[in-house]
Amino acid sequence: MTKIEVSIGIVAALFCTSAHGQTVKVLRLDQAGAQRVLQAAETTAQQRNAPSVVAVVDPAGDLLAFQRMDGVRPASVDLAIGKARTAARLQRPTVEIEDSINRGRTAFVTTGVMALRGGMPIRVNGEVVGAVGVAGLSKETDTDIANTAAAVLSPSSAAPQHN
Repeated sequence: MTKIEVSIGIVAALFCTSAHGQTVKVLRLDQAGAQRVLQAAETTAQQRNAPSVVAVVDPAGDLLAFQRMDGVRPASVDLAIGKARTAARLQRPTVEIEDSINRGRTAFVTTGVMALRGGMPIRVNGEVVGAVGVAGLSKETDTDIANTAAAVLSPSSAAPQHN
């Protein structure tokens, strides 16, 4: 083997080993997780006597799970899905967007995002894995239900509580 062949072999080996260091592990919200979020939202809504529509989406805003409780206005379907999509894609609660508009940041109005309270990103280990959107009784109730549902997958919510 010549020096050039050996050098090429070494360089090729270096490129192959450095690719391994660039691998990224991505957390995904699966159907079981989406159903847990949906169930937490539905339970909270029932406890508050607040019929709601609940949508759970992946980080791209694509629908994973959906529930429309009895007695909810038809328009709430689109609102819940829009809130979830917005929270997922912007990786922040929709309450922040509504507040920004109320403080004069009206550019959000033209972006096609849902600027209403009730959308919350779902985070696992600090990473956004999806979002939940709730539309029903009132903006405050929607926000509370979404917050409770989004927290159901966080590691701290799974820890036993001590009284």
